[in-house]
Amino acid sequence: MILYLHGFRSSPQSMKARLSGERMAQLGRSAEFICPQLPASPRLAMELAFGLVAGVPAEELTIVGSSLGGYYATWMAEKLGCRAVLLNPAVVAALDLEKHVGVTTAYHSDEPFEFKREYIEELRALAVPKITQPERYFLVACTGDEVLDYRDMVAHYAGAKQKVVQGSDHAISEYAGYLDEVLEFCGITGEAR
Repeated sequence: MILYLHGFRSSPQSMKARLSGERMAQLGRSAEFICPQLPASPRLAMELAFGLVAGVPAEELTIVGSSLGGYYATWMAEKLGCRAVLLNPAVVAALDLEKHVGVTTAYHSDEPFEFKREYIEELRALAVPKITQPERYFLVACTGDEVLDYRDMVAHYAGAKQKVVQGSDHAISEYAGYLDEVLEFCGITGEAR
């Protein structure tokens, strides 16, 4: 089972989420891929995410998180003892998102997106100062990330499997080229069922 958590102001329509879901469908494993629309509130996002994987054994679950979704995935992996793949993850989300308090729009629609000041405290409550079992994590970090510093990611996930991509961008534009490696870490082989 893969739970995919998108980033800040993003959606299941993001390029990485769509490519991941399409690949799982090609493998005949659509039922094992969940990618919800996360609410702006970190507390509500986590309630939703934990509810979606309730009852799934830790050894059968991988959480894939992009940007803010990577911050969430780390918190969930620590709580559940499952694997996590982090795609250019936010490491100190409360600091990174402080400047985004207010109303804007979502990336993949014209829907209003409000990020309230109290959400900063909700983010702080989800902080993971240090991961406990690095072998359960796979980091994909791009040196060309224009939003977050890849060096913070590399340091935070020390000891974990890491793929440091030279150049690229925050969206990981060539994600399709890394997708099979991501799925392999999730326990999904390239064989259709």
